[in-house]
Amino acid sequence: MKSVLVRLQEYSGHASGTEKGVIHFLLKNPEKGVNLNIHQLAETTYTSSSTIIRLCRKLGFQGYKDFHKSLIYEMALRKATSREKGKEISREDSLETIVDKVTYKNIASLENTRKLIDTNILQDCVDLIYSANTICLFGMGSSLLVAKDAYLKFLRMNKPCLINEDWHAQLLQARNIKKEDVAIVISYSGLTEEVLKCASTVKQKGTPIIAITRFEDSPLSRMADYNLSVAATEFIFRSGAMSSRIAQLNIIDILYTGFLNKQFESSLAQFENTHIDKPNKSTTQDEHNKN
Repeated sequence: MKSVLVRLQEYSGHASGTEKGVIHFLLKNPEKGVNLNIHQLAETTYTSSSTIIRLCRKLGFQGYKDFHKSLIYEMALRKATSREKGKEISREDSLETIVDKVTYKNIASLENTRKLIDTNILQDCVDLIYSANTICLFGMGSSLLVAKDAYLKFLRMNKPCLINEDWHAQLLQARNIKKEDVAIVISYSGLTEEVLKCASTVKQKGTPIIAITRFEDSPLSRMADYNLSVAATEFIFRSGAMSSRIAQLNIIDILYTGFLNKQFESSLAQFENTHIDKPNKSTTQDEHNKN
């Protein structure tokens, strides 16, 4: 089920004046919103039914009926959720409280990201990765760590993939990319200058781009052919990527598992071929004595 409130919050910064009235009302009074039909909501927010329908479609819903059904379902789930654990860390927090808050924040990030996933777009991305000659991965900072995780996963499946830690090497990678490849570009903000330069170069080559970024309008999201969105659970200028990184890794896990499932039998065989046994202690000691 798609999350209405998450999508409203994410879209609010780019909404028109009339749309903002609807968004402000629903975010402030979601309990009242579930009891209103489209005409009542339009009257309450001083807008029109056509404005509300357009807003629903911009948010990824088929229409108001689909939007309203999702809102009812979401409010039912939220009644069972403890909001206390979602508060920011404070100086007075004990270590136990920090454990609870950080864990809850990560869980909330995963849940909200799940609600942003469009399974049709996801299926297109899995098919694209499957058919591509090479997966080219791009990312800087904490997003580079996510890219390296993807690299190791697909490497185990013997799917050709490339990743470079140095930005200049990533740019060369972008300049050498082929149309038959696929680029997975990872940036939480969608604003990282080095990543945008690589994405722009890939775009000029005509290679399809899968972006893993915030559910927010950004230079990267506009450049991408496919957007796999993560919930904006952190400020762009944050002390360190935590819940956003978890959400990005989750998207990689989903893509990877979808890829495995598309070739299930051969994937099982490949797992056997690439399994690396732990060194036997006695064997390791024998090798050490020989040296």
